[in-house]
Parts: sequence; structure tokens; C-alpha cells
Amino acid sequence: MDLVLILKAIIMGIVEGATEFLPISSTGHLIVVGDLINFHNDGRVFEIAIQLGAILAVVVEYRQKFTRVALGMFNDSQSQRFIANLLIAFLPAAIVGVLCISLIKTYFFNAVSVAILLILGGFVILWAERRKHEIRVKDVDQMTWKDALKVGLFQVLSMLPGTSRSGATIIGGLFIGLDRKVAAEFSFFLAVPTMFAATFYDIYKHRDLLDMGDFPMFAAGFITAFISAWIAVRTLVRYVANHSYEIFAWYRIAFGLIILLTAVTGVFKWSI
Repeated sequence: MDLVLILKAIIMGIVEGATEFLPISSTGHLIVVGDLINFHNDGRVFEIAIQLGAILAVVVEYRQKFTRVALGMFNDSQSQRFIANLLIAFLPAAIVGVLCISLIKTYFFNAVSVAILLILGGFVILWAERRKHEIRVKDVDQMTWKDALKVGLFQVLSMLPGTSRSGATIIGGLFIGLDRKVAAEFSFFLAVPTMFAATFYDIYKHRDLLDMGDFPMFAAGFITAFISAWIAVRTLVRYVANHSYEIFAWYRIAFGLIILLTAVTGVFKWSI
């Protein structure tokens, strides 16, 4: 067992879980941290697998909601509408992903592209937070299919690493009139079908790279991703009830500028 590789897997798992549900781009952070610790050997397959840990954290945290929906999916109109909204919101990114993911990975999965999108996204968040919010929806179960579709279209933007899936859907939700907590919670719920589909699709595509010898590394990343994601989800829901997302915007801008400055000055050789 390579203890150095296990340690790197733990670091990547913590990064995945901590950033997946914050509006700061988990994929972007994994690319950057992967460069920093030189973790690139079948790294994409590993990153796909540890996403399951982050997804499980949402399922555990909202287990009562998911259980209620599952039990009522055949005879409860509210549960049926919730499931329909998730499917409607999921479809745009699913379609674009199947058609364009190879192109996106070729041209945008590098640290410099991530830095630029982190900065741009930070300014979008600042703009979104400083505009007047008109709240129409104060509970997830009040969302219409049109609300779900709009959030789903915002999620398409997150196909670009550095944009942030949660950032696109949460800020998009604020734009269309969702309450802060509703926007965050629907983003978490939407992550479940979106990330499950993306994870299993990529695992199937890269199944030839899977090796049982890598199990300890995958397990270490999975467990740490679950723990850090669970903490992040619980913390974010409490935080957004009384605070804006501006702190994440400034973090994105500062982090992106550091990457660009170190790239331009040659302090660190980032992937381009």
C-alpha cells in the first residue's frame, strides 16, 4: 500500500466534499489541488468515484425528505411534483453533457481556465447579491416546473470547471425568485440525480481503468469526501439563512488571481 498515494487521496476527498456544495467549484479545486500535489494518475476516474461520497452526504442529511418522497411517489401529488421538478431540472445538463463533455474536458479542464472562470463567477455573485431580490418561493414544494427548468438551465453553465454547479444553481435560483434556503436546498437535491448520472456514466466509460488494487485509495477518498460534504451541507444551510454569498465571491476572485499571478510569473507551472 502506497501511503503517500493514500494521503493524496484523503486530501482530494476532503477538497471534493468541502467544495462540492459551496459556490466555489469542486471540479476547479480538484484540478488545481491535483496540480499542486501531483495527483494525475487516473485522477479523473478517482474524482468521479469520490463524488459518490459527497452525494451520499446529501442523501443522509435529507433522508427524511427522500424517504417521504420515495414512499409517496405513486400516491402523493406533492411527492410526484417534487420528483418531476428534479427530472426537469436535471435534463438540460444531461443533454448538454452527453453532447459536449468531451469538448469541454479537452479545452477547459486546466488550472488557468479554472482561474478565469472563478474570477468571472465571483463578480457575477457580487452583482447578484447587490441587486434587489424579489422572493416568490419560500419552500421547495412550492416550486413549479418552470422554476425547476430555469434552475436546470443555470446548471448547464456548471459544465465548465470553475463555474460551480452549486453556485450556478443557487445564484440562478435567487435570480428567479427563490428564497435563499430554498435555492440552496433545491441545489442539494438536484445534485443527487445529476451527480449519480455523471458518476456512473463516467465510470462506465472508464471501466477499463478500474483496478481492485486502487480500492484503498478510492475508499480513503470516498470516506473523507462524505464527511467533509456532510459538514459543508449542514454548515451552508445554516449560514445562508442570515448571510449573503459575497464571502464566496471574494474567495473565488482572490483564489483565481493567485493562480493567474503564479502562472504568469512562473512561480508554479499550472496545467494549461
